[in-house]
Amino acid sequence: MEFPIINLEKLNGEERSSILAKIKDACENWGFFEVLNHGIDTEFLDKVEKLTKEHYKKCMEERFKEHIASKGLNDVVTEVNDVDWESTFFLRHLPVSNIADLPELSDDYKSVMKQFASKLQVLAELLLDLLCENLNLPKSYLKNAFHGSNGPTFGTKVSNYPPCPNPDLIKGLRAHTDAGGIILLFQDDKVSGLQLLKEGEWVDVPPVRLSIVVNIGDQLEVITNGKYKSVLHRVIAQPEGEGRMSLASFYNPGSDAVIFPAPSLVAEEKNETYPKFVFEDYMKLYAGLKFEAKEPRFEAMKGNNVKLDPIATV
Repeated sequence: MEFPIINLEKLNGEERSSILAKIKDACENWGFFEVLNHGIDTEFLDKVEKLTKEHYKKCMEERFKEHIASKGLNDVVTEVNDVDWESTFFLRHLPVSNIADLPELSDDYKSVMKQFASKLQVLAELLLDLLCENLNLPKSYLKNAFHGSNGPTFGTKVSNYPPCPNPDLIKGLRAHTDAGGIILLFQDDKVSGLQLLKEGEWVDVPPVRLSIVVNIGDQLEVITNGKYKSVLHRVIAQPEGEGRMSLASFYNPGSDAVIFPAPSLVAEEKNETYPKFVFEDYMKLYAGLKFEAKEPRFEAMKGNNVKLDPIATV
């Protein structure tokens, strides 16, 4: 069972059909894959990693230690199920950036993260179009499905997972599926910890230098009528070392986007098992149920009476 790592270098050449087939298989059977040669250069990603780790050391490490101490989490003797061993902050990119409003970020870090967001947006939209190609949907169908009235919602959760004295009792991040659309993760290439659930077993997502990890969110499961499914994943804290860096960027529908299964995929399956809803309503529900099964969330949304407008296909 080998985790899918896909080289995009020859996507626009003779290997396109082979690369698309690998992406299709990964979406159908894993819900996760990693991409290499994705168009974001080595020096730039090295700078993102350097500045992210420097920011944690300078601005967040002591605060995290104080928080952990105040909750007595260094000395737990039984499993903790209501807290995660992570230090995080959130950068909002679209529809309106909040980067300028975060005074702790250095000017250099702000500038780099704005560039990072732009580059990841390009990659996210490319990947959505490749998914459309594999699903026989019109080009830009998924991008348009996410658009709403003000474009997509896009942001980055910047996380550090420091060494944990009791990793068997406290997770770095508890198991969950992601609520949104397509998620692009730039992770530490030296420290592992991310795992996904496949066929009842937890499988490591390998840390590969300069790769971007891609995973399917709940909204893509709905739009694809279950052809592609979001997958439970978690972060295991490590007992020693420098800790693990993680920048997870969520390319999600706009808050007022109406999400529903693509009619052509419903016709293919001859049944429709997923609800129609406004993305913001789903997020309100998810906020309180993130670490619970997704199926009851989908079921709860079936009571929504939502008017559908046709999705533009150009």
